[in-house]
Amino acid sequence: MRSLPKTSTNLNDEQIQGWKVVKRVIPYLWPDDQPWVKRRVVAALAVLFLAKVIAVGTPIFYKNAVDALSGEGTGMLLALGAVGLTIAYGVARLMNVGFQQLRDVIFARVGQRALRALALETFTHIHRLSLRYHITRKTGGLSRIIERGVKGVEFLLRFLLFSIGPLVLELLMISIVLFFLFDVWYLAVVVGTIALYIWFTFTVTEWRVKIRKEMNDQDTDANQKAIDSLLNFETVKYFGAEAREAARYDVAMEGYEKAALKTSYSLAFLNFGQSVLITGGLVAVMVMAAVGVQNGALTVGDFVMVNAYMIQITMPLNFLGTVYREIRQALVDMGEMFTLLEQPAEVTDRAGAKALNVTGGEVMFENVYFGYDAERPILKGVDLPVPAGQTVAIVGSSGSGKSTLGRLLFRFYDVNDGAIRIDGQDIRDVTQDSLHDQIGVVPQDTVLFNDTIRYNIAYGRDGATFDDIVGAAKAAKIHDFIEGLPDGYETTVGERGLKLSGGEKQRVGIARTLLKNPPILILDEATSALDTDTEMEIQNELKAMGEGRTVLTIAHRLSTIADADRIVVLENGVIVEEGSHDRLLEAEGRYAQLWHRQQQDEEAA
Repeated sequence: MRSLPKTSTNLNDEQIQGWKVVKRVIPYLWPDDQPWVKRRVVAALAVLFLAKVIAVGTPIFYKNAVDALSGEGTGMLLALGAVGLTIAYGVARLMNVGFQQLRDVIFARVGQRALRALALETFTHIHRLSLRYHITRKTGGLSRIIERGVKGVEFLLRFLLFSIGPLVLELLMISIVLFFLFDVWYLAVVVGTIALYIWFTFTVTEWRVKIRKEMNDQDTDANQKAIDSLLNFETVKYFGAEAREAARYDVAMEGYEKAALKTSYSLAFLNFGQSVLITGGLVAVMVMAAVGVQNGALTVGDFVMVNAYMIQITMPLNFLGTVYREIRQALVDMGEMFTLLEQPAEVTDRAGAKALNVTGGEVMFENVYFGYDAERPILKGVDLPVPAGQTVAIVGSSGSGKSTLGRLLFRFYDVNDGAIRIDGQDIRDVTQDSLHDQIGVVPQDTVLFNDTIRYNIAYGRDGATFDDIVGAAKAAKIHDFIEGLPDGYETTVGERGLKLSGGEKQRVGIARTLLKNPPILILDEATSALDTDTEMEIQNELKAMGEGRTVLTIAHRLSTIADADRIVVLENGVIVEEGSHDRLLEAEGRYAQLWHRQQQDEEAA
């Protein structure tokens, strides 16, 4: 299969090798570890071959039936008589259809298994990709790439195996029949017609597929704008921007409309051109056959058989343009998805990595350097010990690198230099799964799944019982609230938990983390998005939650961390102060400035 040309059709404006994409799919159809799949593929191809043999033989019964009725022709089949030959013709057609349906039944399980395996691999791989990748990608566009890619595989499996392949086989068989039963000129006209048809179809389709790419881009853009707008429904309402959002969406749909019209016009041109070529070839062959009948070289049955074969050829050829375009587009869509699969995971487990063994929960940042971009360093040689069982608070101005420390500890990213250790073990030397199991995170804004409260709390530990869930809810002081709801723990929380207040969401998040029961806890500005009263209430739950655990608290409001065992002040990626709340106030340094400023702001409010 030839390569797809470098056009705007392809992702990243690079060539997509058609054969390379097909080779990526073949292992899903011929897996070494599942012999039953291979058996089904072989059986489906065998049944397909039988169907095509019967399809090519069917017009012969038709020819002999006509010859029997007209009193012409010779051969053993004429002994069946006109009625017998007509019945045989009908049985042959029925067998052809039956074998085609049997082929689909045999192959259906193989195709669906391949789609499921590929979809699962893609979904799993996306979750392995780094946070850096996800914050730079548009979720709506990403979902569209996956959706189109999986659909492309389905189309390719069905039409490449059961349309293009069988069509080639049938054309080859019919060509052999025409050559031996008639003469080489019939074969020459048929081959010439098919060659011109394929050249015209492929040339026009290559032009049309660029328009299809434009449609894809506009579709992705419109879908992304719609998802983005709906996710920000409240913001749209706050600023009375419904008309703006509708206009923004309409601009994207206008681009899609223009591309769709181009597609329709070019399709009409393609269909008419194909009809001209097919009709020309059909008429040429039929004229040759008519002359042969007039000369006595052919029978009326031969004329009918030639017509039947030409119709048998032209019917699938009429779909060739559509099939080729869809296969071409399927290869592009699959190429985009496989490009996604080839996107390397930034954070990976080292070979032979062992599970993290937490004995106390001591965390150590050793001379840590890190930057999201090479030109913009965030942390510049941070040395920070967090003793087991203690609470260490990180404070500082916005952009100082506070939250980055938490992301590095959870290993969303790897440090550029230095090391992070837990109980003396470099977190790069242990498996990510075991690391994540030992760390609980309560973020600034807890995001919930659009499911029940029970499901969201249970997410903290796979296999948790209902009693475990209730126990975690009670510890987070949210059990009574849940019991007061009409559906109790089966209450759905809405997309991203929007049916709950900020404080209720945070308590569900706390319950979820309590259920996980990790020895190390990261509180990443866990109450800064809440009002003062709710914040004070939740602080008690957070304090109780941290007992017996190593806690790294990233805080904006200094009043929430005044009782921490140690407070570290981070500015421009460097630790400038550390100590207890009282000692830092006495030092009258950066922490004291931040404290007094916040006190003044609260008094002014």
